[in-house]
Amino acid sequence: MNLAKLNYVLIPGTLAERERWRTRRVGRAAERFYRLWQVLTRRGRAFFLIVLLVGGFGAEVATTQVYLLFSALLGVLVTAWLARGAFALHDVHVRVRWPKRIAVGDDVRFRLGLENRSDDTWTSLRVRGPFLPWDGRWIGSAPLVDTLAPQGTQEVECQARFVARGQHHLDPFLVQALVPLGLTLGRPAVSDPCSFLVVPRIAPVRRIVLPVTRRHQPGGVALASKTGESMDLLGVRDYRPGDPLRDLHARSWARLGRPVVREYQEEYFTRIGVVIDIDIRRGNERQLEAALSLAAGVVERLSRGEALIDLLVVGDQVHTLTLGRSLGFLDQALDLLACVEGTGRRFEASSTASRLAPHLGRLSCVVFLAMDWNEERHAFVQRVKDAGVVCRTIVVSPPVGKGESPIPTAVAHQTDVVTRVATEAIENGEALCL
Repeated sequence: MNLAKLNYVLIPGTLAERERWRTRRVGRAAERFYRLWQVLTRRGRAFFLIVLLVGGFGAEVATTQVYLLFSALLGVLVTAWLARGAFALHDVHVRVRWPKRIAVGDDVRFRLGLENRSDDTWTSLRVRGPFLPWDGRWIGSAPLVDTLAPQGTQEVECQARFVARGQHHLDPFLVQALVPLGLTLGRPAVSDPCSFLVVPRIAPVRRIVLPVTRRHQPGGVALASKTGESMDLLGVRDYRPGDPLRDLHARSWARLGRPVVREYQEEYFTRIGVVIDIDIRRGNERQLEAALSLAAGVVERLSRGEALIDLLVVGDQVHTLTLGRSLGFLDQALDLLACVEGTGRRFEASSTASRLAPHLGRLSCVVFLAMDWNEERHAFVQRVKDAGVVCRTIVVSPPVGKGESPIPTAVAHQTDVVTRVATEAIENGEALCL
């Protein structure tokens, strides 16, 4: 059970859910109370609790004069709260820069640029980050800006870490001036909201052995990188940085006055499909995260070779890609893997094979990443092989409990050889040779 996630069970997780909650009466009331609480500094919150405590002791006005102390303290707090209007940052603008894509467990840096467009000098500015979802936490203390000169700029940085995949939407950052006495903060300058994607960590796959098989692809594919095999000339196009100099076409360059290169298409090449099993009925979340990290590592390794990753099958979803040989981007696959959720449905060979069937005619090999190894998964592998496509099976073993012996690295199932990879090996970032 994820206790950290359980603590946030009453807090909306997505942007749409938060917006719906804010439009409700309870949400509006809770947000007003939260904003009132956020106005107080740490010192102001402690002072507020002292006021409440003194007020409790001064409830009996007939026998004690503690209520006079309560009135004085309450007056100081109310005065500090009312003075906020004089410290509103109307002409201070806040811009936030952040990466649009980060890996699970990596630190993300939010760089805040503060621009003072007024002729006033602001001192003692406090930067407050938004309330983070269950998987996020701030690293280090909130930044402070001692002085922001008139027409001046400052840049500060906040760091956070997120441990769950998926789309993340954060509320705006706030920049506020400290009111004298240090009990409250002035009205804030507000940034834009932040949105980014947390993708699986790429497992360090050093080598993956696949059978060398190539299929004829009518029409071929225009390639930016190629080996020495014979290819058909597709035409010419403008030179792009990174194109081989040997492909420069001198006559076209002289005629057009700009660099031009030959473009080829290859009729025979290797296309690979990656199938990911997300049945976690007998597994757990750690095993699923390890499987997705391994899938990212496999795709990253294969994309650097001479094959094309043409298909990514995750559960019920079939995603077509063209990745590898300088075509496409690894981020395409990472974005798809980032939003995968485990399913409690049993893995079915027939349904998975039927979804894959329309694409098998052009595939040379299928890499199957499984969460378990049984008759149903063996039947799926056999159906792929019956279609004339080679299948490489890798099983991510569940975490080993105390007193349990590790599972062998490879196990034979009739004519299949299944490679097993331990969840702990993927989590620890061990170099993998598959």
